[in-house]
Amino acid sequence: MRKQMPDAKMDMTPMIDIVFQLIIFFVVTVDMQNKALETSVRMAMAPNGPVEEVKDPRTIVVDVEADGTISIMRTPLGEGQLLAILKKAVNTSGQSTPVVIRGDLEAKHEVIKRVMDVCGKAGLWKLRFAALKEKA
Repeated sequence: MRKQMPDAKMDMTPMIDIVFQLIIFFVVTVDMQNKALETSVRMAMAPNGPVEEVKDPRTIVVDVEADGTISIMRTPLGEGQLLAILKKAVNTSGQSTPVVIRGDLEAKHEVIKRVMDVCGKAGLWKLRFAALKEKA
């Protein structure tokens, strides 16, 4: 004679908790990435330039503001601090780490050249300049 098994039920509460935590995590991280790029840097137009399709997650974005302030993720840096950050990136990811320089329309080329020189001292040669394809 067969034994009757009680209906097996699965408690869905832990699974629903995990899903909500993942949703919150992704909402917060997406918001932080957008805030990191919100700066007072007004970039030049380049309507005929190529559009970046694939973004390398190792990319370091350096902002140069109109007053000559150099920053990464809205954190102002001196040239020595920038050099230390870039050297650490080289030690971690190698010399192929891409650097994007976002220069303000009013920024002096002298400051942008200094950023390029610091990148060279750190051993980074894969430099790009950011510009707008069209007005927002």
